[in-house]
Amino acid sequence: MSAMERKGRNEPAEQDMFDERVVFVNRCSKVVKGGRRFSFSAVVVVGDREGRVGFGFGKANEVSEAIRKGGEAARKQMMRVTMHGRTIPHEVIGVYDGGRVLLKPAPDGSGVICGGGMRPVLEAVGVRDVVGKSLASKNRLNVVKATIAALEQLRSPETVAATRA
Repeated sequence: MSAMERKGRNEPAEQDMFDERVVFVNRCSKVVKGGRRFSFSAVVVVGDREGRVGFGFGKANEVSEAIRKGGEAARKQMMRVTMHGRTIPHEVIGVYDGGRVLLKPAPDGSGVICGGGMRPVLEAVGVRDVVGKSLASKNRLNVVKATIAALEQLRSPETVAATRA
């Protein structure tokens, strides 16, 4: 069996281990001589629920194609997130453009207490107990990017202790 055949067979199994969520789909129209031409953009969050997450932005003339492109882009830029059990290790603020997001650790059993673009990102990462608040923009793309920026800032207690020493 060649490497190409093996790659094709392993791909669906790899995709099954990821949790893919569509945050939103935007319809855009262009007025042309014959009427309107519609195109779509989709923000997709992909995670393995064990500390890895990525987001992607896909554009196409059909919704399903935009979602597929967004999912591919999200898989290409996955990152690892530091977690403390079922929650995050410390409070953090993430900023991207007009989006500002506050994330706080929560006690066991609290659940994911946040909405908008934050919930799909945190659930895809695998965080079970967290409190989140969107402080500025309601633009879901910027909120997703601000949440990713906040998760990138997380550090474990061991890492912080090593930097201080």
